[in-house]
Amino acid sequence: MVLTTSHLLYGLFTLLIIFTMIFRKGVVLPSLLGTFVIAWVYKGSVIEGFTAIFNANLVAATELFNIFLIITFMLALLHSLRDLGADRRMIRPIQKVMINGHISYFVLVIVTYVISLFFWPTPAVPLICALLVPAAVRSGLPIMLAAMAVAIAGQGMALSSDFIVQVAPSLSAKSAGIDTSLVADKALILSLIAGATAIALAYLFYRKTIRSKHDPLNESDLVALDTTSTNDKKAYTKHLTAWSKVFSILVPLSLFLVVVYMIYTKFEGGRSGGLEGGDGAAFIGGVAVILLLLSTVAFGKQHALDYITNHITDGFVFAFKAMGPVIPIAGFFFLGSADFSGQILTMEEPPAFLFDLVQAIQGYLPQSALLAALSILIIGIITGLDGSGFSGLPLTGALAASLENGAIDTETLAAIGQLGSIWTGGGTIVAWSSLIAIAGFCGISVMDLVRKNFIPVLTGLFVTTVVAVYLF
Repeated sequence: MVLTTSHLLYGLFTLLIIFTMIFRKGVVLPSLLGTFVIAWVYKGSVIEGFTAIFNANLVAATELFNIFLIITFMLALLHSLRDLGADRRMIRPIQKVMINGHISYFVLVIVTYVISLFFWPTPAVPLICALLVPAAVRSGLPIMLAAMAVAIAGQGMALSSDFIVQVAPSLSAKSAGIDTSLVADKALILSLIAGATAIALAYLFYRKTIRSKHDPLNESDLVALDTTSTNDKKAYTKHLTAWSKVFSILVPLSLFLVVVYMIYTKFEGGRSGGLEGGDGAAFIGGVAVILLLLSTVAFGKQHALDYITNHITDGFVFAFKAMGPVIPIAGFFFLGSADFSGQILTMEEPPAFLFDLVQAIQGYLPQSALLAALSILIIGIITGLDGSGFSGLPLTGALAASLENGAIDTETLAAIGQLGSIWTGGGTIVAWSSLIAIAGFCGISVMDLVRKNFIPVLTGLFVTTVVAVYLF
């Protein structure tokens, strides 16, 4: 493999984007500029550079649009429930458990981890954010800390082991030439260590921001969470209180039955069956739409024809506001992956800038157990920068097999690389991953969420890597 000038430019712009993020500045400009320059140099035509900018954003928008939709439908449902007053009524029982912000933080962590372990975080996030996060915020937990709990527990700790679904360990093990169960078992233990470290650090860093349940700032957070102003729609039903009670029971019951059905299909169909990931999110989204139709009709009767349009429009507007800046960033990192660069550069044999760069340094990696483990962790983190988390697993798995020595085995290295890739791109510390869904539902800046997660997550990963070397 020969590195071209375009490869070096891609590495340069990647570092520029990372440093820009560290200094808390926007990275849309260097992302767009990098896409243009790299495509221009690689194709040798400035026209191709202009075309690549558009194609990169189009590809990114297409890949991320499922997240737009699930945000839109779930927020539209929440808005319709607020019209009925069912949103507050629905979470009153949960508030009895979430008696303060401290307990709420750990309740969010546990529930998110369990659900995400079965179905991946994609379908878990709308469930958690619709039902538990509002109750947690009312108990005094700041919305940012709630988002951190969901991201770290779901998209970090649960997804990085993928112990139930086992897509991730299968990819790692196949490339490493070992049995899947070997990687899965190690990844589960290491993910719990990384998760416990990150969760504890996040709590210690921001515990002083937790408020009492009577603090007026809780309502301010709820405004951001609900994403709209106060309800100004007229109810056309004479039984508003009755419908409010009905939907305060029907909505959580429906979502609970969704979870039960997904668990049933998982155990009935085995590891390769069931609804998880995108299918699970689609199932939840479809149920949310039907509930939206019913609640809007109950509130507005014939005027539901207009009300539901407003709810859907408000949902889309918010989704695009929350996720719009992420699209050009994702487009740049998609350019580094062979899975997408062909569409962006309109080529049948596309380059893989990011992975080519990582493979180029493979020969310089050390043979010491600790240094080898740290090296494969860093490579996993780099491959996770594409916002997927899974696309780099074949590479880290292959590297694990090549770096095995008497001091550390292949499955441990593969599990470390898996954690680095998925914690990063799965994701907890890159804004162009599915982390934007959490930020969108919580009404916060995804870049702010990345910055808050950065130190706890990276500390957790490096601590876990050191522990793995001496534990296994």
